[in-house]
Amino acid sequence: MISTAIRLARVGSRSELFAAVLMMLGYPLIMLAALLPNIWFFAAATAVTYVADWYLHQSGSYLVNRLGKVRAGLSIRFLLRQLMVILLLARLDLAAEPLFFATVACFLLFYGLQAPHGAMTTLLRMRRTMPVVTRNVDLHAVRIPDAPPRVLLHRSAEKMLHLDIPAVVGILVAAGTGVNAIGYAGAALTLLLALLFNALVVQYLRRGRLVPPAGAVLKAVDGWLREYQPTVVLYFSGSNESAYQGNMWLDTMAKVDGRPLIIMRERALVPQLAETSVPVLCVPAGTHLMNLDLSSVRVCLYPANVGKNIHMLRVPTMKHVFIGHGDSDKLASVNPYSKAYDEVWTAGRAGRDRYALADVGVRDEDIVEVGRPQLAPITTWTGTAKNPIPTVLYAPTWEGWDDNPGNTSMLLAGENIVRRLLSAEKPVRVIYKPHPFTGIRNPRAKAVNARIRSLLNKANAERAAEPRWAEEAAASLAGQDAAKGELARIEAALAGLATPGRAGGDDAEESRVSLADPSRQERAEALRAEWNDAYWRSFGWWEHQTVTGPQPKLYDCFNESDAMVSDISSVVSDFIASGKPYAVTDSAELGVEEFKRQNTAVRAAVILSNSAEEIGELLDAVADSAADPLAKARHELKSYLLGPDEPTSMEQFNAAVRALAAKAEARNAGVRQRIGEQDVAAVPDPEDTSSGAGDGEEQVVAEAVAAADAEIGTGSSVVG
Repeated sequence: MISTAIRLARVGSRSELFAAVLMMLGYPLIMLAALLPNIWFFAAATAVTYVADWYLHQSGSYLVNRLGKVRAGLSIRFLLRQLMVILLLARLDLAAEPLFFATVACFLLFYGLQAPHGAMTTLLRMRRTMPVVTRNVDLHAVRIPDAPPRVLLHRSAEKMLHLDIPAVVGILVAAGTGVNAIGYAGAALTLLLALLFNALVVQYLRRGRLVPPAGAVLKAVDGWLREYQPTVVLYFSGSNESAYQGNMWLDTMAKVDGRPLIIMRERALVPQLAETSVPVLCVPAGTHLMNLDLSSVRVCLYPANVGKNIHMLRVPTMKHVFIGHGDSDKLASVNPYSKAYDEVWTAGRAGRDRYALADVGVRDEDIVEVGRPQLAPITTWTGTAKNPIPTVLYAPTWEGWDDNPGNTSMLLAGENIVRRLLSAEKPVRVIYKPHPFTGIRNPRAKAVNARIRSLLNKANAERAAEPRWAEEAAASLAGQDAAKGELARIEAALAGLATPGRAGGDDAEESRVSLADPSRQERAEALRAEWNDAYWRSFGWWEHQTVTGPQPKLYDCFNESDAMVSDISSVVSDFIASGKPYAVTDSAELGVEEFKRQNTAVRAAVILSNSAEEIGELLDAVADSAADPLAKARHELKSYLLGPDEPTSMEQFNAAVRALAAKAEARNAGVRQRIGEQDVAAVPDPEDTSSGAGDGEEQVVAEAVAAADAEIGTGSSVVG
């Protein structure tokens, strides 16, 4: 039962658990101290509850939310503590003293001041929340004032409630010493601070401090859309952990032919969006999205199959394309939902064949091979290790939504893989990069992840104690220190570039100041390249490394490594672009032949069992290209999975955009013609069968192609 309670409370660490236990035990102890009565015992127990409560809020513990669900929310906890103070005074026979009445009056007044404070902060947040959040969109048509200081609104209820500390301290000291003036002073200070807090908040409720009404903001957005006339949209929606699915397409959108726009649906994802020069509109409400003027958009791209896609799929004037967030043999890559789109774009022939085998309703003529534009930064293998010892990347995927053992190698093989790499006859370096979702569903995966990291840390400590590596460390120390200094300098410069305007602004203010600045973005790109180089130089080429977070990127890890071990996911398909040896774990124990039959991307891989005893084959291929029997198979598989090297993926992608934009123009022109909104040069006599006048479709298509090329400004012919 205790373990179930801990799991439901989602206590994230031992320190959180310790703080939660202290807080829960603290309240019974406060009551016991009040009943005894013992002032100093009471003061100590009270202090413990204050500190534990503060820590849980600081750490963002989910337990705080759970306490509110069981009627033990923040306000209740503070009120209980204040009631215990009154009980203590009564047990000390002070119920007839002026201090007792002053205490009751203070807490009542203080509680009364919390209501207007809560109402004002709630109203302020509502009136500071725009119906959209933007980046690189000039909303000069509306006036967006600066946000209130963050200190007023961030965890404001908690701050307001903690203003009772002067009163509680003063009253306890007065009860213990008999000097009532101290209690009166503490109570007065609490009420004065509460009044001041309210006064500071109320000034930001003036009309000039609030953002314009939703209608005015949406009108300004429509005005900007009419001026910008976007032609290609990346439409993205998802959970807080799925930001990477949209981020992987940002560079492609910046290079796409036409006028790109990114439309998002969740406010929480906007801060996680990587730096981009492309205009961004986050429109949380479906009704607002469906009323935006998107009449100029001809192609809409979807990187994920999510429910909110329906709000855009309903627009008939644009063509809808599923582009996905990776190309793999997972079932998600052949989701039947994909048939809702006009086209499905895959990297190479493998994606087309995958849909044919799955038979989920996606027609072959609706599949277009466009390559993988994101893979351009991946360098091609030279055939030799980058450093004196080879580096092997272990990049497992996450456990998935079900308990299929084939989802990830983490649970059954992860520790075996790492142990065999660490104990290899010839030393190797391991870079471990777990999937961002690891452990969000299965606590076993979270535990394995922790043990793997512990194994690498232990191996680093053991390696540092060996004479050979100690000498290398001593020789490299100056260079590593210099690289760390560079990292600090670059990170400071990037932080300055990443926050235009003042710090602490809300979504509305950031929408106003976050405008595209080409020079700033070029500088940021150069700094990120410098950061990546300095990062890998900041530790030894023999040191094992765990990489989490957005930097360094997965492709940077590809370039730093000489081989990879992974699972069935788009990571494998992407790594194949490097031409380097790789291994994939048959976690479901299908057997080598069946595993290769079911999963195209592993046909040029070393297949590992859950014991990982085959890892030596991978290390042999890295050490000696002559001992690499799969090199030719990898080259052929690369073309099959990712398409040809020429034309480039970006050129293929843009050709597909232009072709689909032409189809959208043809459809729209045909509709206008049929409903009479477009003048028709001549209407043929329906009885004149020899007039030669058809339905005009070929002419409409030709005109649409020309119009699409003119609108996009490429002057290129459309390829089908």
